[in-house]
Amino acid sequence: MEKLRLPTVDISKAKTHRSEVAKTVVDGLENTEFLFIENVQGLNYDQLYECCQWFFELPMETKKTLLRNIWYPKSNNVYRGYFPVCDNEPSRKEGFEFGRDVDPNDQTIAPGNWFYEKSVWPNEDETFPFKKFLLETYEYMHETALEILRLAAIGLGIDEHAFEPIFAARPMSTFRLIHYPPWDKNQPENAVIEDGKVVTTPDHTDSNFLTLLTTFNYKGLEILAPNGGWVELDPKPNTLVMNIGDVLSRMMGGRFKATRHRV
Repeated sequence: MEKLRLPTVDISKAKTHRSEVAKTVVDGLENTEFLFIENVQGLNYDQLYECCQWFFELPMETKKTLLRNIWYPKSNNVYRGYFPVCDNEPSRKEGFEFGRDVDPNDQTIAPGNWFYEKSVWPNEDETFPFKKFLLETYEYMHETALEILRLAAIGLGIDEHAFEPIFAARPMSTFRLIHYPPWDKNQPENAVIEDGKVVTTPDHTDSNFLTLLTTFNYKGLEILAPNGGWVELDPKPNTLVMNIGDVLSRMMGGRFKATRHRV
């Protein structure tokens, strides 16, 4: 399979080489449509990986207390919380999702808006600062996303802060931990098989505005190339992968494209 080389944005140079970095961002979003983001201030990849291990090694009975309403009717949460691996589902993964909680008395947020529902957290045994670390990491990622949008605006020749009011005060952004557990038996009959490989997350575009992720140096992420073939993304240590979703693509009239990808 062909390998994909992505442009790399050194976010630490954004203050001193702003126009140059802005051009790299826009060129990447117009061409490869995925980018590497390196030197994110405050982001600790090793501890983030430990967070994932700590959570997904919890007993299922503990994780079940965080289930969303679709799997646990007594839960009040529709959007935030834990989602399990479902039997006979072609997308084989479990995950934990949280966001930045807002003031419950904020009159600008409509009641029942589940994008702003309160995050739920597992009880901790003081062996690992799970909640504290993730809330801090959320803010690092949020600021990185805002800075990328500022750079994109500069590269587009519009006001640097054009996108910022959408997200700065009350971000709806979701932070998601994902685990792809191996099958302990043969894959289900409805497993998606493409190019002779089992696809754990079928091909899709992200529906959101912008995505930042780390693969923790694992392979598996593949991107649909303009020629219609799938291209494997080689991991780059201590670096985020960035892509845009359908919302930003539509806002840009297709100038930035939300590229199909799979795992």
